[in-house]
Amino acid sequence: MPPPAEEANTGHVPMLDLKKQHESIADEVKAAVDEVVGHQRFVNGPELDRFEEAMAGYLGAKHAIGVSSGTDALLVTLMALGVGEGDEIITTPFSFVSAAEVIARLGARPMFADVLPENMLIRPAAVQQLLSSRTRAIIPVHLYGQVCEVGQLIDLSRDRRVPLIEDCAQSLGARLDDRAAGTFGLAGTFSFFPSKNLGAWGDGGLVVTDDAALAEKIRLIRNHGSGTRDRYELLGGNFRLDTLQAAVLRIKLAHLDEWLAARRMAARYYGQLFAEAGLSAGPNETRHPGHRILLPPVWDDDAHCFNLFVIQAEKRDELKKYLAAKDIDTAVYYTTPLHLQPCFSDLDYRKGDFPVAEEAARKVLALPLFAEITRQQQKRVVEAIAEFYHGA
Repeated sequence: MPPPAEEANTGHVPMLDLKKQHESIADEVKAAVDEVVGHQRFVNGPELDRFEEAMAGYLGAKHAIGVSSGTDALLVTLMALGVGEGDEIITTPFSFVSAAEVIARLGARPMFADVLPENMLIRPAAVQQLLSSRTRAIIPVHLYGQVCEVGQLIDLSRDRRVPLIEDCAQSLGARLDDRAAGTFGLAGTFSFFPSKNLGAWGDGGLVVTDDAALAEKIRLIRNHGSGTRDRYELLGGNFRLDTLQAAVLRIKLAHLDEWLAARRMAARYYGQLFAEAGLSAGPNETRHPGHRILLPPVWDDDAHCFNLFVIQAEKRDELKKYLAAKDIDTAVYYTTPLHLQPCFSDLDYRKGDFPVAEEAARKVLALPLFAEITRQQQKRVVEAIAEFYHGA
């Protein structure tokens, strides 16, 4: 996908522009939606089966099960594993609340392992220290579109016979050694929230696995535990993916690789601009004291799909305000690590327990990045950041 046409170096720079994406596929999506409206099977319609088959093929998984959200994808997977009171699940404190939330909802205890400073991904050595006889699963989060150090996590999972459940809410399309994120462990979970690389027209999620028994159990759980009318094999819930969402997502999936290529191209261009501005070394190069920005690692392969372009910046909050005044959108993912959130106060974690996650929360800043972003928009972003630091 070639870079979008140049435009004047003025105006609003959004974090995401879903209108531009829709304009390129509007006719295809309308035809798919009209087909659903025509047959009126809004729940469990044929488009769901077609989408699940397409997703399984795209990811290289044997089974793909559409569900109602990325959070519910995690929830139904843990329910299928029988996670409950007294169990412990290891995950990261630096992420969206979903993984820890579903663990606690089932009566289990989230066990947080600190992250690596260069990429904010879960630290395998910290995971190893937490493993115990009560550990029922490990849930790494492939944060921002990066792939965790899965080799070490797979070894821990196999050695201790503890399932590895990959949270891939932000990493659909990321690959390592030609293998898709979400296919390294027992199961992978995905989100189709509209801002994701593959976004629905609302909420949606997916679970993939090569385990036929687990897949069948998840299919029952998402439909109230029922495989046939009026017979409920186990306790489940209403975790289905709507037919309309499946229809939209199937159309978008055909364009995903093109959009990902554009995102990666834009990420590389950011790296070039920051290096030219003297704000950071080039990607994966050594940082020195004069640099005010730490860029995300991994640039020349598919191990990062750039759902978000997140830098670590000195004077982050002041920089964010400065960019807002320049009509440039930014966002912080995440302002407070999970161990310091009020909803987990009963876990008795304290400030300082996970210093790397806490430091990341003070520095991370997501910059505008989407497949249709123009080079002029990116130049505006970096020029404004350079102005801020040169004047600081």
